Amino acid sequence: MSNYLVSISKTETLKDGTIHDPESKLKVKVFDLLTSRFKPSKGEVQFFVTAGEETLAFETKGYKKHRKLLVLQMISWYCIYLGLLEAQIHSSLPLSML
Repeated sequence: MSNYLVSISKTETLKDGTIHDPESKLKVKVFDLLTSRFKPSKGEVQFFVTAGEETLAFETKGYKKHRKLLVLQMISWYCIYLGLLEAQIHSSLPLSML
């Protein structure tokens, strides 16, 4: 599994960072749905993660026909980084969260 970079501004929490792939230049923004508002952007790819009480949204920034497998690898790497080993990745927001 590749290594990625994580950036977090001073006003964000760890669960509201951005994952960077230095090789493809793709970025994936993370939103903690318990503390942040998330509105999907047109032309970007979104995935959602549930892990216990945690629900996170992931959205690409600058998506240009990158392989979705790369996005999923970045998300799974980030979940391991956070210690969310029981994380489940969903292509849409689970009905229980609506």
